[in-house]
Amino acid sequence: MPCPQTDRRVSVAPMMDRTDRHDRFFLRQISPSVLLYSEMTPTGALLHGDRSRFLRFDEAEKPVALQLGGADLDDLVRCAEIAAARGYDEVNLNVGCPSDRVQNARFGACLMNEPGLVSACIRAMRSAVEIPVTVKTRIGVDDNDSWEHFRGFVDTVAAGGCRVFIVHARKAWLQGLSPKENREIPPLCYDTVYRLKSEFPELTVVINGGITGIDEVHEHLRHVDGVMIGRAAYENPWLLASVEAEIFGGPPPGSRHVALEGYVAYIERELADGVPLPAMTRHTLGLFRGKRGARAWRRMVGEGARHPGADSGLVRRAAALVEE
Repeated sequence: MPCPQTDRRVSVAPMMDRTDRHDRFFLRQISPSVLLYSEMTPTGALLHGDRSRFLRFDEAEKPVALQLGGADLDDLVRCAEIAAARGYDEVNLNVGCPSDRVQNARFGACLMNEPGLVSACIRAMRSAVEIPVTVKTRIGVDDNDSWEHFRGFVDTVAAGGCRVFIVHARKAWLQGLSPKENREIPPLCYDTVYRLKSEFPELTVVINGGITGIDEVHEHLRHVDGVMIGRAAYENPWLLASVEAEIFGGPPPGSRHVALEGYVAYIERELADGVPLPAMTRHTLGLFRGKRGARAWRRMVGEGARHPGADSGLVRRAAALVEE
């Protein structure tokens, strides 16, 4: 069963250099209900770096989960405790990222080859905090991509107390493919994720990978407990308005302009706090996708936000170029 008070039917994936606190606040103007995830945060950066930079969020972003990257049990426990103390609603362990940096530190997708370690980490983190501790994984790694290997991984990690598995329905190649290629080249195997739910009905299974539209969301929810949307939610954020209405039954904002105006108020507040305008406006470029004037919007905001002295007025002027 899903964790109490956590509606996992639709969530937005953790995406590096995308799902920062500004993007999450922006997406919340479109959907009050989707579960939002942070970028992957390495445990070392959290323990030894600028903690506020990695952990800061606005209460309006909730429910919000912190994704961690790491393989040291003690470090993961400490980071889970910090996340819980800061008010995050969930801690998620990354067991799917295939980047070279992650491989060098022996975490991310590498951990699919060490299910016992993952299980021990999950058990220790769950003992330390009361918020859910979840795993985001692939269906396999390199040549360890059989159903038996994947099933064994899930069985071992579930024995450590993990009840929620978010599954990117592709395997990962640790050598020969870039992170971008790993999101596109290994074939999607949705049936593997469906089979996981069928054979582990007691677990909450969330499917991720290549999902771009509301019809796909409906179809996946016939087989699994939740759907995680990645790049489509960033490139076409208004997709979440359909999710809010059709999946959660809530009223979406009246229009893209209404949603943007809510974010403009946030932009003005953050500008006063010294945040550069491009750091916030870059997340909005896909808002008017498919609408007349969208190209002019993107050009005006994308280029104009970098000019000295640019402020929220630029965003409003650019939005006025778009027909709703």
